[in-house]
Amino acid sequence: MHLFEAVKQSVTTRQAAERYGLNVNRNGMAVCPFHRDRHPSMKVDCRYYCFGCGATGDVIDFVSLLHGISAKEAALMLARDFSILCGDGTDAPRQSAVKKLRLEAEEQKYRRMEQHCFQVLADYYHLLRRWREEHAPCQPDEAWHPLFVEALQRLNYIEYLLDGLLSDDLRERAAIVTEYGKEVRAIEQRISGLAAAGPGGREERAGQRRADAER
Repeated sequence: MHLFEAVKQSVTTRQAAERYGLNVNRNGMAVCPFHRDRHPSMKVDCRYYCFGCGATGDVIDFVSLLHGISAKEAALMLARDFSILCGDGTDAPRQSAVKKLRLEAEEQKYRRMEQHCFQVLADYYHLLRRWREEHAPCQPDEAWHPLFVEALQRLNYIEYLLDGLLSDDLRERAAIVTEYGKEVRAIEQRISGLAAAGPGGREERAGQRRADAER
């Protein structure tokens, strides 16, 4: 089937109008985009007709006029956006739709990774802040707790990574997710280990014992 025929048989003008931003009421009337129309004067169904300016045609004519493109470009746009299989020797619109779905799936996967990375770093950041307060030395000659030392060493670094993940620059966020992914997984495992050890955590208790032995 020819591209134009496939599109006309698969998509009504009303479907296209709604897809490309027109509000169509229950009676199939819409504000005409082709002249200064204050009240809905265009009837859209399989075809379209404006009672105000006289514009009329099929779905391909409508999209061509709406976007200021050729009839073939309009047909290809409709085939792509409505996933229409042409059957005329080329499946380009279909392949384009499949590719678009794959890209959307990859984008969703990346966003989940980014959100997970941010959550792990945020949890670790709050832990570091708590360690800095809870394990701060009370006396000038008191040995520093290992978790207090870790907090001092890592807080600014983790804050830097969190700021990067809040950036509006997608490339900067993606670079952090890619380059620091292994480190984030290690941090996540450590947090899980501390949680499994119960309140205080084995590592915190071990650190306290080391600090006590150094006094």
